[in-house]
Amino acid sequence: MRLIKVAILYLILSLASVPFMEPAQSASSWQEDWERVIQAAKKEGKVSVVGFLAREVREILTQPFEKRFGISVEYLAVSGPETPPKIGAERKAGQYLWDIFVGGTTTTLTAMEPQGMLEPLEANFILPEIKEPKNWYGGAPEFVDEGRQILIMIRRQRGTFFVNSGVVNAKSIRSYKELLEPKWKKKIVLHDPRVAGPGQATFTFFFLHPELGGNFIRALAQQEPLILRDHRQEADSVGQGRYPILLGGNEATVEELIKQGVQLAIVEPRQLREGSDISPGFDALSLFNRQAHPNAAKVYINWLLSKDGQTEFSRATGYVSDRVDVPSDHVVPWRVPIAGSVKTYTRDAMNAKEPLVAFLREVLPR
Repeated sequence: MRLIKVAILYLILSLASVPFMEPAQSASSWQEDWERVIQAAKKEGKVSVVGFLAREVREILTQPFEKRFGISVEYLAVSGPETPPKIGAERKAGQYLWDIFVGGTTTTLTAMEPQGMLEPLEANFILPEIKEPKNWYGGAPEFVDEGRQILIMIRRQRGTFFVNSGVVNAKSIRSYKELLEPKWKKKIVLHDPRVAGPGQATFTFFFLHPELGGNFIRALAQQEPLILRDHRQEADSVGQGRYPILLGGNEATVEELIKQGVQLAIVEPRQLREGSDISPGFDALSLFNRQAHPNAAKVYINWLLSKDGQTEFSRATGYVSDRVDVPSDHVVPWRVPIAGSVKTYTRDAMNAKEPLVAFLREVLPR
């Protein structure tokens, strides 16, 4: 009996001295899976991506992937509101043409997800760097839906408040509540917050902010603002001095005019008591179900969410990647997200829009 116990002890000690091999086997497993999927994707020949209109972003969502994998990208540039009707009509006709969607969470949460167009993303993650929690802000990829179908890739502090720099010192403003002063009556331009767009995002931020809310919106409406729906017209009205203040305008339009020497300035969120909202803009990732090219779609997802893919994408958009290991030295400082800011891209924010719009129809001039 004593000899048996000694033999068992010897066997245990011998096994303990053998190197643990599971990590190497796991590495081999994912690498084999990755190579297999790449080869299958090359046989499919292409991946079909629906994305937004900006040329720089379109290029970054197509050219680097094509160069690296030799798989072509069919890219449909379309505005968010146009996407669900188009895809829905195709599907009713039995056409399942698209694989990937890169766009805003309003489109996905309010139209594409309810129509059953999407499927969960995580089953398509292969690369260990994507699965590693510490590589993501908050310790995990951020999904905005319960089914984990809509993934945030980019975050930015949004510009909401713009002024004519020849009339108003942008650096002197410390709170949105200053807009309620009598001197600004009939001197404010709004992008119509009753329709989808940056104006509605701005008023959703006001609505959800604990220090602003409905009382602030009602008081702001009593300032009798000019309400427009054309981004360029709004920016021109302020840049040319007809009005001193623009709320909820389009950042890109304002920034382009600033580059041209127009007297416009952005009131930076960090100097405002209430800040501004955080948004991914049009930079959320989703996967259509019944993909036309399932293997190419899987390769594309892993490439876009990799450190290399996110670095290129972040630089193209000018915003901060949701991966912590992606450099952000290219990001304008005021766009770096502020901890604790209101998020206007979540399910709760979407649910707030219907009561908000009803309230706006009541208090804003028709």
